[in-house]
Amino acid sequence: MRILIPFLLLGGVALAAEPKIIPLWPEGVPGLKPDAGPEKDDGQGRFTNIHHPSLVVYAPEKPVGIAIIYTPGGGYVRVAGGVNGGEVTKWLNSVGVTVFMLKYRHADYGHPAPLQDALRAVRLVRSRAAEFGINPNALGMLGGSAGGHLAASAGTLFDAPEGRTGAELDKISGRPDFMILVFSMISLANARVPAGTRHPLLGANPSEELKHHLSVDEQVTKDTPPTFLVHSSEDTTVPVENSLLFYQAMRRARAPIEMHLYPKGPHGSGMSPALGPIAEWPQHCESWMRFNGWLPKVKS
Repeated sequence: MRILIPFLLLGGVALAAEPKIIPLWPEGVPGLKPDAGPEKDDGQGRFTNIHHPSLVVYAPEKPVGIAIIYTPGGGYVRVAGGVNGGEVTKWLNSVGVTVFMLKYRHADYGHPAPLQDALRAVRLVRSRAAEFGINPNALGMLGGSAGGHLAASAGTLFDAPEGRTGAELDKISGRPDFMILVFSMISLANARVPAGTRHPLLGANPSEELKHHLSVDEQVTKDTPPTFLVHSSEDTTVPVENSLLFYQAMRRARAPIEMHLYPKGPHGSGMSPALGPIAEWPQHCESWMRFNGWLPKVKS
C-alpha cells in the first residue's frame, strides 16, 4: 500500500522546541490492561502498544490563540503521526495553530477506548485553555484515515454515554468546534469499510447495532461541528464514498460543511507539489478556517 500522508507515514519534520507531553488520564487509565507494557515507537513516528494515552503539544512560534487536536491514522492498529508530528503539524504551526497530537488506545482495547481518549483530549485541552493561551471556543480536531473516523466520532458522539468515565472532566463539553477530515473512514456498516480496520476497533464479531452506531454518517445531527472534507476518487484504501456519505448526512442535517474532491491522489496524499492539485488542500483549509473566524483574517 502506498502511503504518502503524514497521518500515516510521513516524517522528517524538524521543529525547534521540544514538545511537551501531557498524560490523558493522570488519575488512572480506564480499563488499563494488567499486562500493559511500554509504548513502542518505530523511529518514524508510528506508535503501538499505547496503554497510557497522551497529548504531544507542538507550539507554534507565533500562536494565534487556537488549537487543533490531531488524531493520526493507522487503521486502529497504530498511531502514525510522523516524526515530530509530520507535515500536518508543521503546516498548522506555520499558521499559528497550537497542535495537540493525540496518542490514543487502539487495537489492544477497541471501542470505546479510542472515543474516550478523543473526548477526554477535547475536555482536557478546553479546561486548560487559559494555561495554553487558546480560545476554548475555537478548538478543532483534524484526522486522516482511521484518525479521521475517530475525529468524526468525537464530533458526532460527544454526548454518548460510553464516552464518559465518571471523571470530573466529564462535565466539560467534549464537542469539537470544527473538524477537518482527510481521506477519512466514515462507515463501518457497509462494503466500503477499509480491509482490516473494523476488526481492531469492533472485534471479530461485532453486532449490526454497533457497526451502525460507529458509522459516523448515521450519527450526524444539526449539532455536528462545521466540517472540512478532503478526499480523492483514486483512493483505493478508503473509498471516496465514505466522504460522500458524510457530506450527504451533513446536508440532510443542515450542518455546515465544505468538501474538496480530487480525481487524482492515492490514499494519504501529502503536500508535495509533485502530487498535483490535491497538494493544495491545506491552502483551501486555511482559507476555510479564516472565513469562519477560527484563524484571524489576513491583513490587506
